[in-house]
Amino acid sequence: MSKKKFYVVWNGRKKGIYTSWNICKKQVDGFDAAQYKSFASLDEAELAFSKKYDDYKGKNTTKPILSASEKASYGSPNLESISVDAACSGNPGKMEYRGVLTHNKKQLFLKGPYPNGTNNIGEFLALVHGIALLKSKNKEEIPIYSDSRTAMSWVKQKKCKTNLHFDASNKDLLALIKRAENWLKENTFKNPILKWETKAWGEIPADFGRK
Repeated sequence: MSKKKFYVVWNGRKKGIYTSWNICKKQVDGFDAAQYKSFASLDEAELAFSKKYDDYKGKNTTKPILSASEKASYGSPNLESISVDAACSGNPGKMEYRGVLTHNKKQLFLKGPYPNGTNNIGEFLALVHGIALLKSKNKEEIPIYSDSRTAMSWVKQKKCKTNLHFDASNKDLLALIKRAENWLKENTFKNPILKWETKAWGEIPADFGRK
């Protein structure tokens, strides 16, 4: 079931806050220079309506804002770790991934871009790359953060369970996936693979900053 959203219309046939996309759409569809955004809660929508559209333009406004106590319940990330992330321009599209030191964002590796990839594939490859790197340096006690539950699941299953079509344009990417899967099957590791709690801690340090 999808979560309820609240729609703010700053410029449309009738300005206001709406609880239905169909009603909001009637205010903005075909309206010249319409200004509107969706929000995760009524409080956020009311605050936004009291401000200007430009304050929210280009920002992701559907992620719920946590209270101080809710944030505290997540604790703090272990800064003595590495973080990995991927970026993809389209789905599929040009994909790249990287890993950084969590505490200062110093880049440890950057791979790509690879044509006709997906973000999930990049997240998976980034995790395996990070695990293999730490193992080669005998640092299996260091945690690795990822913000992708899908990639974490694939690593656990030792299988990149993508349904992406592979052809001559992305055969190199397929070779990388097979290599990563084989590494997982042939090696063991002790590094904790941890979920980066974006809603409490902000974007993961390895984020490419293109959202």
